[in-house]
Amino acid sequence: LIRGGAALLRDFGFRALLVTMGEEGMALFEHDGSVTRIPAVAREVFDVTGAGDTVIGVFALCAAAGATFTEAAVLANHAAGIAVGKVGTAPVYRDELKKAL
Repeated sequence: LIRGGAALLRDFGFRALLVTMGEEGMALFEHDGSVTRIPAVAREVFDVTGAGDTVIGVFALCAAAGATFTEAAVLANHAAGIAVGKVGTAPVYRDELKKAL
């Protein structure tokens, strides 16, 4: 995973690459060579449908709003933890995310 993520980052010239790993959390690769492991937020899982979309949406929104990639990944991780606790595709609301932090 580490070699693969680092290679993708380098080969495509990304500034950051976030890899989701299910119950193992996430790995954030940054252009400076750092790799940050973010543990999964322990929650009861009902349905993983839409969890990846939640990660992408929250990560992109946070990064666009000026958060660091690490901050964006941590928030996306919490949002995904909330999303999998719901049945089907369901939105994660700001109040839910604030409570989770």
